[in-house]
Amino acid sequence: MWAALAFMPFGLFFDFMDGKVARWRQKSSLMGQELDSLADLISFGVAPASAAFALGLRTPLDSLLLAFFVLCGLTRLARFNVTVSSLPKDSTGKSKYFEGTPIPSSLCVVAAMAWCVRQGHVVGGSEGVMGGVWGREDSWWGGVHPIVGVFVGWGCAMVSRTIHIPKP
Repeated sequence: MWAALAFMPFGLFFDFMDGKVARWRQKSSLMGQELDSLADLISFGVAPASAAFALGLRTPLDSLLLAFFVLCGLTRLARFNVTVSSLPKDSTGKSKYFEGTPIPSSLCVVAAMAWCVRQGHVVGGSEGVMGGVWGREDSWWGGVHPIVGVFVGWGCAMVSRTIHIPKP
């Protein structure tokens, strides 16, 4: 699990580098933009949700809420690709701000998961997750780990149209 959590920040490095190389070469394409978005979705959406599942967020409702997080990431990237031309730009041609939190910000959730593992708040099994389970696991919905709410909140922040984060 440590290796899975430790390798996720490399996605951020490669995300920065592919954009820098494209600008340095003064080459871009629609296919490159779509492939970048696909890589972002896998690195910052699917990978954190998969890690959370592996750490014990496995009830049916947990799985549904983790899928919601991934779909919020997909929606955020699709909206960015469609609206990037209409957002205000600076003198270099880059957008002035992110609309909603950028999907790489989900690495904050990954860092929190790594911290929980290091502190022993995750000991395996559904009861071993920080916060335990609310509800009965033998019910049709299987209960829910309250910590999955972090993923739901982060997903909602990604698709928010009112959050404007200035670009560096």
